[in-house]
Amino acid sequence: MLHRNKATATATVARVIGVTAALLAGSTAVAVPAYAAPAAAADGSAAAASGAAAPKADFDGDGYADTVSGAPKATVAGKQYAGYLTVTYGSAKGTSTTKRQLFSANSEAVPGSVEDYGNFGGQTAARDFDGDGVTDLAVAGGGGAVILWGEKGKGLTSGSKVSADGGAQLAAGDFDGDGKADLALAGGQFDDTVEVLYGGFTREGKPARTGQVKTGHTFAPTSLTAGDVTGDGADDLVTTHAFEEMSESSEFYTGSKDGLVDKAQDVDDAETAVIADVNKDGFGDLVIRTVPGGVVEDLPHDHGTVKVLYGSAQGPSTEKTTTLTQNSPGVPGANEEGDEFGKALAAGDVNGDGYADIAVGVPGEDIGSGAAGKDTGAVVQLLGGKDGLTGAGAKNWDQGTAGVPGAVEAGDRFGAALGFGDTDNDGRDDLAVGAPGEDGDASATDAGAVWVLRGADGGLTADGVVSYGPKTLGGPEKGSGLGSAFSR
Repeated sequence: MLHRNKATATATVARVIGVTAALLAGSTAVAVPAYAAPAAAADGSAAAASGAAAPKADFDGDGYADTVSGAPKATVAGKQYAGYLTVTYGSAKGTSTTKRQLFSANSEAVPGSVEDYGNFGGQTAARDFDGDGVTDLAVAGGGGAVILWGEKGKGLTSGSKVSADGGAQLAAGDFDGDGKADLALAGGQFDDTVEVLYGGFTREGKPARTGQVKTGHTFAPTSLTAGDVTGDGADDLVTTHAFEEMSESSEFYTGSKDGLVDKAQDVDDAETAVIADVNKDGFGDLVIRTVPGGVVEDLPHDHGTVKVLYGSAQGPSTEKTTTLTQNSPGVPGANEEGDEFGKALAAGDVNGDGYADIAVGVPGEDIGSGAAGKDTGAVVQLLGGKDGLTGAGAKNWDQGTAGVPGAVEAGDRFGAALGFGDTDNDGRDDLAVGAPGEDGDASATDAGAVWVLRGADGGLTADGVVSYGPKTLGGPEKGSGLGSAFSR
């Protein structure tokens, strides 16, 4: 449970009275304090200019990255697992819990209606889909995919449905290299098609054109990941797969001037993936969590292994690779059953040096001894460099780390989801960490919570850390699992 000063907590509750009711009744609320204009990065190695930085989710166009977190297990309007998402806006002081928005499928801005197991907010992607210079948010849900439109000085406002069929998985990128954001969607258990909506989009949700690629697998992809592995200026797509209890090969689709090429290259089986240039050679590198023995059912019991397949003009390399575990030199911790090192992966530039860094979630990490420390969770920072991704400069973060709010508790699963963004616009990405098993008040089990650690010259720091749960933002608490997902 997050521990706060009683007076502060009371004041916070007073500021958000009515927001929960608004979320359930079908509207959103946002408080907008006055903030100073963002300052320029302190030096020429600004992460945003380097290509190593995480895509900036800036829904109000003020220059600060905003943080999207999903609570896909939340009950909304009596519908179980309907889900909602939260947006906390960035500022000169980092992410702000007073300037925020909450959306569910029941919100006025969102087309469609709330439904059981809609899992709204479980999959989101932030890009400028309509080309107006302000970031928009694509959201997957049980009724398909929608885009919430960002507006300068306002934030997310109206929304449009862009797909009624796909949307269980989504990823955004520029697959034809035309400078306009595109959206890849996959859904339907037995659908082997990835639908590609090419930008720009109209405010009615209509793409410029559509396309598709076939995976050749029986079941739909378990995840979609976009990034420019071949270094040609067009993003590529990686899909991961499983059949019942067994994993299957991931598929790599090359982007081109005509969009994604419908001819896949098999790559390693993976549970999770992210693409980023960790060695600054101009090629995005594919970072994955491997599947032990190809058995998906063994993943919760595995210590976890992260593998880097370095990018090239031909795609992910099969020869130039790096494998990292908690037994690797410099990496904090030790390989232990059930740690799940790599369960979540995120890429950004935490120190502004132009190399992409990787945050590795270890949600099954036990801290201390006995049942009280089981599955409390941790995050490991791995820094990129000229030699690629190594254990040099690696750091461990958990709720027992000095300066991190909260306390070590069983089942919190700190690090189950991760997301980067430069919330204070200082040229160094900040890391959002989710703990969907975090309890709120006594009756609010598994309410979930989010921590945002600031980036700095030396890497992530607890200085200026911000943490919040559903109650702080005015959202439903019990079983919501806030921090289960972040925008990509």
